[in-house]
Amino acid sequence: MAVTLDQARAIIAGTRAKGREMGLKSLSVVVLDAGGHVLAFEREDGAAPGRFGIAQGKAYGAVMLGMAGRAQMARAEAQGYFMAAVNGVYGGQVVPVPGGLLLRDDAGAVIGAVGVTGDTSDNDAEAGLAGAAAAGLAAEA
Repeated sequence: MAVTLDQARAIIAGTRAKGREMGLKSLSVVVLDAGGHVLAFEREDGAAPGRFGIAQGKAYGAVMLGMAGRAQMARAEAQGYFMAAVNGVYGGQVVPVPGGLLLRDDAGAVIGAVGVTGDTSDNDAEAGLAGAAAAGLAAEA
């Protein structure tokens, strides 16, 4: 199973809707496939232009490491040298904080990732979980 473009769009719409419901700052949301390639991205009005790189970095770390943002942050806090090395391997593209969500199929295989940025990392993750649920996909934050 792979994340479809329609599912990616549904994730983004659901994430943005949850963000509005929660009263969050302007969000930027990216959905990547299992290879780390961008399927869809949206940056809400008022979001800083550099938010794509942050959203992509959150999602990229999740899909490449098979580890959601919260787990990456815990790993970075416990073993900073490991995450620094990983970031070196991936050209500085990994942003190891909440808001990078891992998408899995029913068998547990990684099928993609979502990156959300714009508010606090924990709020970003909460909005992203709602977006994945809106698309009918299981996500880990």
